[in-house]
Amino acid sequence: MDVMPQQDPESGRPPEPSPQDPYVMPAEGATAVPPPPPTLRTTLRRAAFGAVAAGVLLAGALVAVDDGEGDGPKEPGPVERAEAATTAGSPASLSDLTALIGDRQKWVESHPRDAPSLATLGTAYVEWARRSADTAYYARAEETLKRSLEARAGGRGNGEAWVGLAALANARHDFLAAKRWGETVKRQQPKAWSVYPVLIDAYTGLGDQKAATAATEKFGELRKGVPALARTAELYRGQGWREDALATAREAADRATQPAEKAEALHRLGELAWERGEPEEAVAQFDAALRTDAGQHASLAGRARALVALERTDEALAAYQSALEKLPRPEYALELGELYESLGLDGDARTQYTALREMVAGAKRAGVDESLLLARFEADHGDPDEAVELLRGQWREQHRSAAVADALGWALHRAGKSQEGLEYAERAVGTGVRNASYAYHLGMIQRELEDYGPARRNLEQAVRTNPAFSPLAAPLARQALEALGEPPPGGPGDMQPPPPPAPEPKPEPKREAERETESGAGRKTKPEAPAAPSKSPAPAPAASKEAAAGSAAPAEGGASKSP
Repeated sequence: MDVMPQQDPESGRPPEPSPQDPYVMPAEGATAVPPPPPTLRTTLRRAAFGAVAAGVLLAGALVAVDDGEGDGPKEPGPVERAEAATTAGSPASLSDLTALIGDRQKWVESHPRDAPSLATLGTAYVEWARRSADTAYYARAEETLKRSLEARAGGRGNGEAWVGLAALANARHDFLAAKRWGETVKRQQPKAWSVYPVLIDAYTGLGDQKAATAATEKFGELRKGVPALARTAELYRGQGWREDALATAREAADRATQPAEKAEALHRLGELAWERGEPEEAVAQFDAALRTDAGQHASLAGRARALVALERTDEALAAYQSALEKLPRPEYALELGELYESLGLDGDARTQYTALREMVAGAKRAGVDESLLLARFEADHGDPDEAVELLRGQWREQHRSAAVADALGWALHRAGKSQEGLEYAERAVGTGVRNASYAYHLGMIQRELEDYGPARRNLEQAVRTNPAFSPLAAPLARQALEALGEPPPGGPGDMQPPPPPAPEPKPEPKREAERETESGAGRKTKPEAPAAPSKSPAPAPAASKEAAAGSAAPAEGGASKSP
């Protein structure tokens, strides 16, 4: 029979620790853990051997006992399914994850020095907190991973505990700590594929596209299949390669076999459809994800977003409320609040904004840094100066992703510092990501600075990319475009200065002597005066015209400003 947890896995929550389980602790944050030790090259062989031995021990602990009911192959239970998903680098269903947590909790009560089981339990806590938005589990994860490292150091074959700490740091948005832990594992075990997903997340959070690309490619070499396809699709998406992202995401969805893995792939297709401004396709993909795995709660919020674009407002409100009930993330409260505000329901909007602040405060107590989201809220609905301070702090901590650059540029604009904000907004759009909000923010900043040509182009890009990218901002983008009007007829060519005049012709002595000879009888004729220059400049040679036009053409973005 299966080794089952102490709680029904369908209950949807991990079992609470026993009274003897000292997991609960004050939130300290990932950086409170002592930094990883330097690489010990002489222990690499021993570390690799220890990792293999740990895997064998853990697998043996999860083997089901023969119940004597038959000799045929036995269907895997929830614990085995969760372990199989983790081994493959894929998500486990929430019910299977619950079963794994219960099983490991029970095991470590009687085996408190089992480092691999503690590492598995700690990492499962991180995943549960991320998937359920229950940030209290991050403190348990940190304590459990510390216990694992006390039982066996990371350099002695317990690299998975370091990977767990990197995943915890990413979940808390401490990307520098995640990078340190992940790179420590990579130096000691460069072929350990499990470290590359956490490194990809860390590099992406820091805005290091080059390192994120290299880590994604290495992950694809070491771990073929759906996990690598999913990561590659996200990489293409972040670089603005829409067709490549869509093709790769479709392949991942086609090849996925387990429900949780399939649902995540379908959710990604829904997000891509939404970003392309195809809300009907987005709703279809989100619905398919929810049918495949009812625990894919993020698809409820994605579905709500798309329903707003389709003007199915009542359904959208219900979907948002369901998403917040099952997955209370502060970004969903912000989206719902803005939807209420767009409908003129200011009281309901304020309720959601209050809930957002409470969620952010609770996350902070659990060591989670929600500065980016809070700054986005403050810039549009609170104190823009506070938003600027929050985001400057993020920038100093090397959190320089496109999302942070965009938010900082917009906060500076809202705080009356549009010229300074322009640099950050341009940087966000310059990453290549096709995000309608980024283009909108840049266009509005350029409009404020009276740079009307580029402003018009970026605002048009925003509404063309996704006409309903925000219930509040999308109408403002269209209003701004209408106020700017159409560009002048003829395009940039009519704005070029005329070419320089040709030099005046000089007398040619040889031609005058020939005229004297032709006049006959030695009679001299008066030399002809040179022709007066034409009132219109003489046309320049073709090559000169092209050079003049090239030097006079305005740089991209337009030097001349025309409303």
